[in-house]
Amino acid sequence: MRRPLTLLASLAATLLLAACAGPRSAYAPWPPRPGDAETGLASWYGGKFHGRKTSSGEIYDMHQITAAHKTLPLGTWVEVLHLETGRTIQVRVNDRGPFVAGRIIDLSYGAARMLGLVEEGVAPVRVR
Repeated sequence: MRRPLTLLASLAATLLLAACAGPRSAYAPWPPRPGDAETGLASWYGGKFHGRKTSSGEIYDMHQITAAHKTLPLGTWVEVLHLETGRTIQVRVNDRGPFVAGRIIDLSYGAARMLGLVEEGVAPVRVR
């Protein structure tokens, strides 16, 4: 008599755990093909957000080499080319943004400094 109850309890626990599982992703992550790129304006963000949580859950450190992008999967590495100076940098997307029309990527202060766009604030870039 104990065996059917144990089996029933195991089945119930399995069903409960399966119900807690999140949905599986139905799309392929970006970038789909080598050479794909996006051109537009980059900006940077710093002090106001320093020490706050990013969309990825990590704490934002404005001195790290990271970026915010509206649609790229969090954790994606991209190359950012400053179209006026030719400087490039590789950054990891760990946040969402920018939320200003016409901008395609928000760089951390550290990344913007290395790319040379802190003074100008906004610059034309290619993100690949």
